[in-house]
Amino acid sequence: MDTKPTESKTLPSAQARPVKLEEAFLMTKFGLYNLCLIAISGIILAAVLLETLGISYVLPVAECDLLLTTREKGVLSAISFAGIICSSHLWGFLADTRGRRAIILPTLFLAFASSALSSLTTNFWLITVMRFLTGFFISGPSATIYAYLGEFHGKRNCSRAIMGASFVFGLGSILLPLIAWSIINQEWELAIPLLGIVYRPWRLFLVVCALPSFVAALVLLGLPESPKYLLSRGREQETIAVLRSMYRWNAGRKVPPLALTGVLQETEAQQTKVRREEAASGKSMMGLLKRMWHQTAPLFMGSYLKRTAILCVLQFGIYLTSSGMYMFFPDILNRIAQQGKGVERTTVCNAVYATRFDIQELAGLGGNGTARSDLCHQKLDISAYEHSFVLEAIYALGFAVIGLIINAVGRLPILVFIFALCGTCGVLIVFIDLPLLAIWFYLILLTCGFCISVVNACTIDLYPTNLRAMAICISLMFGRLGSIVGSNLVGFLLDTHCELTFWISGLLLVGCGVLSFFIPNIYKRNVSEDRLSVSSR
Repeated sequence: MDTKPTESKTLPSAQARPVKLEEAFLMTKFGLYNLCLIAISGIILAAVLLETLGISYVLPVAECDLLLTTREKGVLSAISFAGIICSSHLWGFLADTRGRRAIILPTLFLAFASSALSSLTTNFWLITVMRFLTGFFISGPSATIYAYLGEFHGKRNCSRAIMGASFVFGLGSILLPLIAWSIINQEWELAIPLLGIVYRPWRLFLVVCALPSFVAALVLLGLPESPKYLLSRGREQETIAVLRSMYRWNAGRKVPPLALTGVLQETEAQQTKVRREEAASGKSMMGLLKRMWHQTAPLFMGSYLKRTAILCVLQFGIYLTSSGMYMFFPDILNRIAQQGKGVERTTVCNAVYATRFDIQELAGLGGNGTARSDLCHQKLDISAYEHSFVLEAIYALGFAVIGLIINAVGRLPILVFIFALCGTCGVLIVFIDLPLLAIWFYLILLTCGFCISVVNACTIDLYPTNLRAMAICISLMFGRLGSIVGSNLVGFLLDTHCELTFWISGLLLVGCGVLSFFIPNIYKRNVSEDRLSVSSR
């Protein structure tokens, strides 16, 4: 007799009737389960960074082993992003039709395998192929993880969860220069006659960079599919089971189970449902391509066309600088350190011009095709690691700050401020003749990567569940295209027109700041979300 009133006080009153998924998320509370999801999502994002950007530390010290020219360095630094672009559309389609987790899990294992194999390659073409495959597979989790994480949260906590994962990603990315310094600057080597290689520290570094993908995949084995995706597939009971598990983790195992009778379906056109069912049951390649087109076409039609175009251009501009210019960051810092000995005032580009070389002269090929060891650099200058560490620390702190203020300040002021600041610093680098100050401006230029997560948060809000993963994959595909353009741009222009590379990236970011004003609904702050945030405390 006395238990019913007690339960009615313990559990939400909405439990006796089916509720919307947004209300169900409020019932599950925000706690340990959400924090674990944020942590594993951040690890996956860090794994993507290590797989794609770790090669930037390898290029300066592997140039002799692989006989790399500056242009080949540009190709090798961009090839992972080419793999990401080639597969982004496929993974986006499969994530929307087969499931988020179903794509993230196997691609993490495959990315680890291909990255580990790339450490055993002997020439430019072999490592290029393997790094392409690494990018092809790591593309699966790189964009899908945003949709996966966001679909475990309601609107009130979605942006905060994504920024929380980005903060974990920032902490993880701090490890990149530390790992590089602790491994690459060692002096050991191991001859492997069977493979015809000398196993040096940079090869081990590639394997270590792949380990987070393997660890994240193991953890993901114990996590379910996202409740929003399950509900969109009509699997209501599985959705309820996930929600009850979330509540049990967040509220504690001693509280009564979440008494949820049903979850209302989200509004979705019947035509889209039919297409989704066809996609899930289809087998032929032509049918697959046709269904991929049907899944993609809505993003470029009607009201979605404008927002898709804006988001794609923004991601292109961000990635061109944050990834493309970053790929040569350790190399350029290494050159500045070499030129800086005995030189007090010089611009970044003058230091680059003074330290350029011809790989054929450096190679001094003998019968075995190896480079002259007395001219090869097997280590990076310590300043390259120090400034890289500072950059990653700025990212970690910046993501934490953005996560705290994004709901109060709004997304538009954050985007405009970052774009304007980074773009201005990019232009000023050309004129500064104090190396240390120029390096700091270079650091600020690269922090435009803060905008990636903010733009992804906008993307999640602008598209329905059935198009969300594809929208993120398409926009990030254009972002990775920017990485390819940026990396090859630096590779082709660095030794001859260094100043032009900084002009292009700086002005492009300023243009992205202007374009941010045209993102749909970017001016609106969700008052109801703030009100829910206050009432839930």
